[in-house]
Amino acid sequence: VQLQASGGGLVQAGGSLRLSCVASGTYTTGWFRQAQGKERDFVAAIKWSGPYTYYSDSVKGRFTVFRDYSKNTVYLQMNSLKPEDTAVYYCAVDSSYGSATSSAPRDYNYWGQGTQVTVSS
Repeated sequence: VQLQASGGGLVQAGGSLRLSCVASGTYTTGWFRQAQGKERDFVAAIKWSGPYTYYSDSVKGRFTVFRDYSKNTVYLQMNSLKPEDTAVYYCAVDSSYGSATSSAPRDYNYWGQGTQVTVSS
């Protein structure tokens, strides 16, 4: 599985960014982020089998994860960004086609390169 993440950048608080993750197929896809000096945290995920989405409490209502099947691309639309959203964002896939959608990084077996998101106050 090959993954390509893009779309990060510098934005002011309250602004928006859209991240993209292009994969070589359709998989359960998760977005994670890692702030400097901190652990990698779950942000959002979308199940391989349909529009079932999951979010961390910290981004619920502000971020939206969705998929374009024709492009094998999963997007993370980030609105109302806060300085605490600053991190390197990673997309990852779980290629097992299981029934569960995990928020644990260990359950994702392919990872893209990170993309930096910086939110200034």
